[in-house]
Amino acid sequence: MAEDPLILNPNGGMPRLLEIMRRLRDPENGCPWDIEQDFATIAPYTIEEAYEVADAIEREAWDELKGELGDLLFQSVFHAQMATERGLFTFDQVADTMSDKMVTRHPHVFGDENRDKSAEQQTRDWEVVKAAERASKDQTGTLDGVALGLPALLRSVKLQKRAARVGFDWPDISQVVDKIVEEAGELAEAREKLTQTEIEEEFGDMLFVIANLARHLKIDPEAALRATNAKFTRRFEGVEAKLAARGKRPEDSDLAEMDALWDEVKVEEKS
Repeated sequence: MAEDPLILNPNGGMPRLLEIMRRLRDPENGCPWDIEQDFATIAPYTIEEAYEVADAIEREAWDELKGELGDLLFQSVFHAQMATERGLFTFDQVADTMSDKMVTRHPHVFGDENRDKSAEQQTRDWEVVKAAERASKDQTGTLDGVALGLPALLRSVKLQKRAARVGFDWPDISQVVDKIVEEAGELAEAREKLTQTEIEEEFGDMLFVIANLARHLKIDPEAALRATNAKFTRRFEGVEAKLAARGKRPEDSDLAEMDALWDEVKVEEKS
């Protein structure tokens, strides 16, 4: 380590991080775990780190955000190092590709186009540029290029947005609500008559339409569900605290008692 001034340099920036990653993957002297990884095994960690960034932002945990962004950056470095070893591309090429993309997609900032545009017009222009990029990759179908690895609710919204651009969409939000009622009825019926696979299909149909309702309401369904998860966690922890004050745990209680305490917690929150 005494001969590694870059690795020991606390201000080494990106060169330091890239060298650390290269050393971790060194076949002779690197870390056995890091050496064994490939794109597929690292991908779940990449997704997890992205969610941890979102979580820190949602909680306004600014003291944690720097570390979470570093963890996410490390995922890009890890993938780029594996790509470099295969002769596919380097981290610098990843950065250059993103820089080129941003310059191309913002001609009103880096080119001669008028910057005096509404956010809506800029979004439309952005979509035109992205459509041209997809066409250059032979992604000519309306739904081509919507990543399979996205969270299911988010991918549902993106698929529906693409279909809506070519007119495949309900024109009125009431029709979406009616469809949710219809799908809920089909799901209730499916419980009695269909196989588990068919029930899952009906449930998926209902979730898909709910995602569509979120799109029409301009709601991010992932964010909305995360907020509800947080609310449920907070309230249930409140129930546990009230039970603890009685010298009890949830398993020592019953639904009636916990439901009453739940209502108390809700009232206290609103007050």
